[in-house]
Formats: sequence, C-alpha cells, structure tokens
Amino acid sequence: MNKKVKWGILGCGKIAQKFALDLAKVENAELYAVASREQQKANDFANRYNFKFAYNAYNLLAKDKLVDAIYIATPHVFHKENTILCLKHKKAVLCEKPFAMNLGEVTEMITVAKENNVLLMEALWTYFLPHYQFLLEVFQSKKYGELLELKADFGFKPFKNQLNDRLFKKSLGGGSLLDIGIYPIFAALSTLGKPESINANATFFENGADSSCDISFNYKNAKAELHSTLLAETPTEAIFTFEKAKVTIHTRFHEPTTVSIVTANTTETKDFNYKTIGYSYEIEHFNQLLRNHKIESNLMTYEFSKTLIQTLDNVREKIGLTYS
Repeated sequence: MNKKVKWGILGCGKIAQKFALDLAKVENAELYAVASREQQKANDFANRYNFKFAYNAYNLLAKDKLVDAIYIATPHVFHKENTILCLKHKKAVLCEKPFAMNLGEVTEMITVAKENNVLLMEALWTYFLPHYQFLLEVFQSKKYGELLELKADFGFKPFKNQLNDRLFKKSLGGGSLLDIGIYPIFAALSTLGKPESINANATFFENGADSSCDISFNYKNAKAELHSTLLAETPTEAIFTFEKAKVTIHTRFHEPTTVSIVTANTTETKDFNYKTIGYSYEIEHFNQLLRNHKIESNLMTYEFSKTLIQTLDNVREKIGLTYS
C-alpha cells in the first residue's frame, strides 16, 4: 500500500514547475523522468527539480517501462493527444484541467482509459484541497440550510510582456473561460449541480480568444453568478449564501486559502495551515488510487469531468466561442 510511485511529467511550463515542487514533498513519490520537445529544456527542468531522466520526445517518456504515472502539463489543445499516447502505453495519467477541448475529446480519452484498464483523472486540484472539502461538507450537511446563491470570480490583468503567453493564444485554447473561468463553473457544479439554464456573454481579444466572460446559472431555488476576466484584478473569491449563513472562500479561492462563516450571531475564520502549494493533495489521492488498482477517482469521477466539459461547451456556444 506504500509502493513508491515513479512519476513522469510531460511538458515543462509553469504549472509543471509548481507540480514538481509539491511532488517532491509527497511521501513515496519519486521524481523519475520529464519530457519536452527540446532536450535542453528537459535537461534544465530535470536538473532544477532533481528528476533522474530527461527526454526530448513525449513518446520516449510514455515508453519508459519504469514510469508508473504521468502528469500532462501541456497546453489544452494537446491534452487529448498526449493523454491517449500515455494511456496506450499503459501509463496512469493525471491530466491538467481542462481535461480537453470539448466533450467529444474527453469521451474519447475515457474510452481509451477503460479499454486499456488504466487510471485516468482530471487534475482539478481545488477539489482535493482541505478548505474546499470543508465547504462541501458544510453544503452536504445542510448545517446552515439550503444554498441559495453562489458568487464566484477569477480575474487578473497580466503584464504586457505576457501577452504572447499561451494563455492568450486561441490556437492553444487560450482565453479566460477555459483557463480560469473553469474554477467558478467548477464551484457551481460541485455544489448546485447542473443548471436548468445558462445565460452568458463575453468580450474578446483581437485574435478571437475571450478576454472576459459573465455567466449566470439558473436553478429552481438557487442561482450562481460567475465571472472570469484577463482584463482586471478581481477579488477571486467564492461566496456561498445559505439560508442561515454566508460562507466565503477568500481570495484565490481555487488554491490554499482561508474560509469565513458569518451567521446572525457569529463570525468565524478557519485557517487550514497549508504547508505545500496545494498540488500535493491531488497527487496523494492519485497515488492511492494507483496503489489500489483503480482506473477512476471516486471524487473527480469521469461523470463529473464530462459534466464540467459539457458545461464549458454550452457556455462557449452561448458566447459564440469556437476553436478550430
């Protein structure tokens, strides 16, 4: 049950660097190999984060017989291709969010995982963080009654020299919705579930990628107001209004932070004493699934990943955002 898991990382960008830092802090997880399309980039990454091997091609990582699990950290548009490559080589895959570009791609990935009897999970790290699990327990227990309203946002304004980053390139799946809008949408789906109807509008950069998106999820007895933007700094909070309390996940709600509970008579703030960036929690969950020979997470299920990407597809249709 404590088998050491040998990890490979496919892609060497910023998210891979953060993941590697936390991976080093996870018990019985080995930083084994990394792959980039450029040998020097792979070498630099391996040296910096103490990986044993550096490959200059993704297929070389997938073919390495000693690799147990691979984290996919490439741009969104390559997730399906990279994931299927690894699955067909019988490698367990933790693929960064969004799982892929649309429901069709996600469905294909899941099908290949099942055909090869290999573990596959979407790496939406927020789901595994203790403060978010606390929020879900509050919601499910109905301690403060029914959830009536959710307001969640995620926004920042990048530096001018970042405008060439993959975040803004429509050809790579760039834009606010898929990269950061996914978090407010996740907050709504993981509590209130699928909405009965969706209203949405967006603004766009000159290249066609969405610069901001405002979304309303409408439910029978609740509503969710969601916002993402690459044009301005926003509080980046998630505020859950229950019948008897207001529960706020504070700034940058998608990552380690604090939670406040305000009732008619009391105000309480909970600090979860995080010791890592936060990726360690999804890694530990994934490692345990792998040790238990599971092919699907009991938390980040295939069904939830399909619901999430289908909802993103629906929002894209509402705002007229298409990818080639």
